[in-house]
Formats: sequence, C-alpha cells, structure tokens
Amino acid sequence: MSETVLLVGGGGREHAIAHALAPDCSLYAAASNRNPGIIRLADGFEKLDETDSEAIVDYAEDVEATLAIVGPESGLQAGVADALDEAGIYTFGPQAEEARIETDKAFQRRFMQDNDIPGCPIFETFDDMDAACDYIDDSEIDLAVKPAGLTGGKGVKVIGDQVDKEGAKEYIRSEDYDRVVLEERFVGEEFTLQAFVADGDLRTTPAVQDHKRAYEGDEGPNTGGMGSYSDTGFELPFMNDGDYEAAVDIMEATVEAMPEYKGILYGQFMLTSDGPKVIEYNARFGDPEAMNTLPVLDTPFIEVLTAARDGEELPELDFSGEATVCKYAVPAGYPTDPDSGAKITVDEDTVGEGLLFYASVDERDDGLYTTTSRSFAVVGLADSIDAAEEIADDALAAAGDGLRIRHDIGKADLVQQRVDHMAELRGDD
Repeated sequence: MSETVLLVGGGGREHAIAHALAPDCSLYAAASNRNPGIIRLADGFEKLDETDSEAIVDYAEDVEATLAIVGPESGLQAGVADALDEAGIYTFGPQAEEARIETDKAFQRRFMQDNDIPGCPIFETFDDMDAACDYIDDSEIDLAVKPAGLTGGKGVKVIGDQVDKEGAKEYIRSEDYDRVVLEERFVGEEFTLQAFVADGDLRTTPAVQDHKRAYEGDEGPNTGGMGSYSDTGFELPFMNDGDYEAAVDIMEATVEAMPEYKGILYGQFMLTSDGPKVIEYNARFGDPEAMNTLPVLDTPFIEVLTAARDGEELPELDFSGEATVCKYAVPAGYPTDPDSGAKITVDEDTVGEGLLFYASVDERDDGLYTTTSRSFAVVGLADSIDAAEEIADDALAAAGDGLRIRHDIGKADLVQQRVDHMAELRGDD
C-alpha cells in the first residue's frame, strides 16, 4: 500500500525530511511559511500554524494521511503528535509528555539524575532569580546558564566563555525567565548523535558537529546553527575509538528509561577528557544536522516510519559513506537583529554538485522573502570533508545580496583545531 505522509513544519530540517520521503510516498505538508522546496516536493500544501493541533488533524484527515511526522519542537510541545495519534494517524514524533526531554530542561536533568543516566552534569534549578544569582556568586566552578523552556538554540550563556559572573546575573534578570537551570560547564568538543526510536528500539546515525557561533572563527552570539559537518564514518576526526559507542550507550540508557518514546532522539554531547557528557537532548531532528544525515541515508526513510507504526523492529540503517558539509545563508543582522521581510534571490542554477535546502523563507506571489531566522542551506557530499566543503562553498554562489555566510565551516584548518583541542585536553603527545 502506498503511504500518505503529512509533514508538519517549513524549515530547512523539514525540507530535508521532505527530500528523503517524497520519492517513496504521497507527501503533504503544513507550515506557517511557504517553503518553496517543500511545496515542490509535496502533493499538497496548507498554510497552518505548526502548533494548531486541531487544524493539522483536520488537514491530515482531509488528505487521508496514514502517517505523520512533526519537524519543529514547538509543535511537539503543543501536543500535535498527541492529537494526530488520537485521531488514528501514527506520528513519528514524541507526545508532549515525552517531548519534555527537550522542552523542559529542568525535567531533562531530573530525568537523567533519577534514572542514573551517565553524562549528567552537576546542576540546580531555580524559579527565584535572586537565589540563582546567589548560586552563581557562590559557585567555585564555571556554569552554563540555561532557561528551562525553548529558546530556539540561542538561550544558553556560558560563564568563562561568553560571559563573566556579572554578565550571567544581568542576563538572568534582564530576560525575566520563570525558571533557569544552572549546571556545570563542560569543556571539550561538541557533537550531535541523532537516533530513530520506536518501541524501545534505537538506530543511530553518523555523528555531526554543528557550529553555533554567528561569525567565522567561532566568534559572536549563538545561533540556531550556522552549519555542520560529518565524516565518511560514524565518528568525527577529533573522536577516539570508543567515544561514539559511549555516546550510544548513554542514548540507549535514556530510551530504556523512556520506553514509550517514539520519533527522533537527538543527543547533544560534549566530548571531554573523561568521555562524552550530555549537553542536552532534543526531541526531533537537528537543524542543520538533519541536512547532514538524511542525504547520506540509503535506507528509505519511509521504511523506518512504517516499521515504527506497525510495531516491527526498526530496519538496520545503511549509509552512503560520504562526508557532508552544510553551510547556512542567513539574513543580515541574524541572530540579534535579523532583516526580516527582505526580498532575496536564490540562484539555484549555481548550486552545482551541492544540495540546496530552503529554510525560514516565505514564498509570495512576487518572490522570496526572509523571516527572522535562517534562509537556506547548501550541502556538499563527497569522499572527504575537504571535498565536501569545496562543493558546499561553491554552491553558496546561489546567495544573493543581503545574506551572510560562515565560509569557514568544514575547512581543514578549523577541523584540525578541533583535533588539536581534544589532543590537548587528553594530554596526548
């Protein structure tokens, strides 16, 4: 039977999902923005808010969807998966209670602590900001300051890296947060491990390293992610034997403690001199990491979804063995003051060997316009990171005026800095 899949969301992550699913199913999409890449791939599109459960269920029933997948965390938090499941449309995404592993960072840390999951930092949660500031003053270690709720990947401030203690306290007070988590700062190299999960079964994908800082040389404020890379195998160049497997063990312990979880589980890890530690969990594909992972997945993604729905063992995953480099083009002023509503041009004819994924743009009758977030990404695939980076960088010729790019992502000298940093932390000769 041919499947009919409803995809919720209109960003780069969702364009990558659509690209992976469209050849093998009838695909319909719903999002608050008109992403031209998704619309071209879909058999139908409806402009809907990603958190409007009732409207999304109505549309899913109208198109007779047999499966659904919710891309953004906002929809998961709003209970869209709950509503679709209740309507009899199996949704590859956690219900709101399980999605709290992302949407509530205080819950996430208590869950890890209560279930003895490795890699959890020393932490405290606060709903009294004066008490949180006192804790910062009294702490003898550097801390990461995390709002408990969703911040689009831009809410964390790290003492000793981005701010000092006074700056951290000013940040807490100025943002008027209800709750914050203060936790031990991990030092090392970050990496992401994404896994398909259903019925306690877990299939992992190659490790990816995202680049959060806005400007070249890892300078500037955090963003939702300016780009990312993966290697030809499952590990990254700065990882030693056993590092990837240790992260998988942590993910498996997490799924074992939450057997009802279904969908994507995304582990953001810090590789330290003592092995991988958990920075955070997300309850969906990463953005940009989905654009590294799905293009090299040779196993049809639809087979993962149908196995999950039918209660079957998830298929073993095959990957192409190519390295990937993803680079984003973002509006001028992003992330602090993005030029939203600006008309842009994207010259698809110049992408060459690269893949282009549209993200937070809105297609109107007279052209393409920016929103407050990232505009589009390009991905290079090749038999080495160096070669993939060249393809991605060449593809960035598609960007017209008014867009900014981090060209250094995936370049040999930046990758080598990561290798050297880990060698120094480990005390390698």
